[in-house]
Amino acid sequence: MPELTPCGAIARRHDPDRFFCALFAPAEKREAMFTLIAFNHELARAREAASNPMLALMRLTWWREAVEEAVEGRPARQHEVAAPLHAAIRQGALDAEGLVAMAEAREAETEEEGIPTIPALHAYLRGTAGGFAVVAGRLLGAPPALLPALQQAGMLYGLAGLLRAVPALAAQGRCLLPADLVRPEAVLADPQAAQPAIRELASGAPEAPGLRGLPRSAIAAALPLTLARRDLRRLALGREIRRGLGDRLAVLIAAQMPAR
Repeated sequence: MPELTPCGAIARRHDPDRFFCALFAPAEKREAMFTLIAFNHELARAREAASNPMLALMRLTWWREAVEEAVEGRPARQHEVAAPLHAAIRQGALDAEGLVAMAEAREAETEEEGIPTIPALHAYLRGTAGGFAVVAGRLLGAPPALLPALQQAGMLYGLAGLLRAVPALAAQGRCLLPADLVRPEAVLADPQAAQPAIRELASGAPEAPGLRGLPRSAIAAALPLTLARRDLRRLALGREIRRGLGDRLAVLIAAQMPAR
């Protein structure tokens, strides 16, 4: 593989699942996919890197304004992700409206009361991971009629990722599980207390969408769903998830088959 750009390196280091899926995008779209992944990483770390919710909101606002400035044709901000993001927006590769929506969806992470209910959790994930899948789908030429299905696929990948990340989030003093299922303070004290809720959320996950008619050129936008299906099955059984060869082979096989 050629040497990665800064966005490619960020994608591979911080989001290896989506990075691997992006390798199945057409070569001319791959760098824009890496840029989208890097942008999503910056949004995801806004709350993690901030010492309080207000600073997290300021970080999200910084990224939203970076997108809006690109639309207006103003100069790119000097940042290893903001500059290529600006270029991708100006070139029409990445949908600015979708990028702004992704940033706004992250504001739920800054709410002091957390995420109250399962429907609220699903709505948050449709905006974040689901929003990512929609922007990726538009980049790769997915038919508009299939964008809602891609959003649902992205939401399921986001759900699996959030459930896998419960211990890591607890170590940061954060809990994104719905308050009607768990007591956040109990999860922060002992992440194992979240296991019943994790199994319930995984086993009760919404049905995976049908993606029949998705062109081969856009398959990379749907491939995270393959990992989500595998992860949610294991999480529902209370099993620990460690990425391995089987996961990569599943993605590779899915990439060769017609979308269904």
